[in-house]
Order: sequence, then structure tokens, then C-alpha cells
Amino acid sequence: MNVLVFLLIILIVLPFFLLTVWALVDVAAKQFPGQGREKAAWWLVATIPFIGWMIYLVTGRRRGKKKLHPA
Repeated sequence: MNVLVFLLIILIVLPFFLLTVWALVDVAAKQFPGQGREKAAWWLVATIPFIGWMIYLVTGRRRGKKKLHPA
């Protein structure tokens, strides 16, 4: 494998990896209705390779509410 192919793979995979991490952090930072089942389901959806973050962004992100930290 030459360096050009390696860099091309990194340039393709890295954005998807970072967006997946962002989706997981966002799921962790929000409260979802239900007894944790919906949050667990969004964790699973967000970990689907390449498209999980997009599914979460389009449908799940608006369902959760930011946790309120007591002052």
C-alpha cells in the first residue's frame, strides 16, 4: 500500500469517525424520554458505520433535551 492510498483512506474515514464520536457525545449529553431505552437505542444507531451519525442528526438530535446543571 503506498502513501497516497493510505492518505486517501484516512481522508475518507476520519470525517465519518469524528462525526460518529460527535453523535455519541451528543447522545451522552442529552436526556431522552423513557427509562433510558431510547437513549440506549440512539447509542446503537449512532454507532452504525458511516450512516449512524446522519440518522441521529436528522431524527434523534431534536428528540433529546440538554441536561440542566443545577446552579
